Amino acid sequence: MEREYFVNEDSIVRQIWGKGDTILVIFAGASAEFALNKAVDWLYFTGRLPADPLGRLFSTVSYARKIVFSEKKDAFTAIDTMNKIHSQVEASRGARIPDWAYRDVLFMLIDYSIRAFELMERLLTENEKQEVFDVFYQVGNQMGLKGLPQNFEEFQLMRESHLKQNLQYSTFTRDLFQQYRKHLGMIRYRLLLETQTLVVPKKVRELMGYRNFSLLNPLIGLYKASRKIKLDWLFKAIILPPEYKDEIKELDMVSR
Repeated sequence: MEREYFVNEDSIVRQIWGKGDTILVIFAGASAEFALNKAVDWLYFTGRLPADPLGRLFSTVSYARKIVFSEKKDAFTAIDTMNKIHSQVEASRGARIPDWAYRDVLFMLIDYSIRAFELMERLLTENEKQEVFDVFYQVGNQMGLKGLPQNFEEFQLMRESHLKQNLQYSTFTRDLFQQYRKHLGMIRYRLLLETQTLVVPKKVRELMGYRNFSLLNPLIGLYKASRKIKLDWLFKAIILPPEYKDEIKELDMVSR
């Protein structure tokens, strides 16, 4: 019997989530926006994120990939598991995570998937952007999220509205960035900030006080050239601490 995958094998989403450098850019951008989200206190409730931000990054990558590259039934199981984890956290705190906070996370995955791929590879067509939206819409629908946009055009409008309404610089923001610096070290932390400057939306740049121009802009071409001679692994090793070398190697799942 032919396997039925959650994401088609020839989907642009598999290309995006099968390349390590693209994934690192996605989570560089998301790490800035997570810290600014007005619901970031939920990420602090269990204490796991500030205690081990890099470990949480790789566990999130693992969940996302389980969804993107699995058969449909296994992807649904992974999504249901996420729902159960969230429900347990809500029960422990005695409150519900706001619907808009769930949508914000979904919107980040859509937006940064597009932004990262266009930065590291090429511009996407409108149909490909719609395809990215469709995949994550399915994720949100399976999670039971309410008020989701129905197409990419509606998503763009809601995304802008969420960016204006749901972000603020807070004590949580400051503390989380201190944790990033502690776990990455100063040089890697500076690389993170410059990567964020490259990829985040204007509203996030403004709240973080970032420049419009990243110092990494001139180096993107050099990095792309390094991939042709198989030296990109060295750059990834420089970006992340050595204790994550196994996770770094596992980031690439598709050939170029």
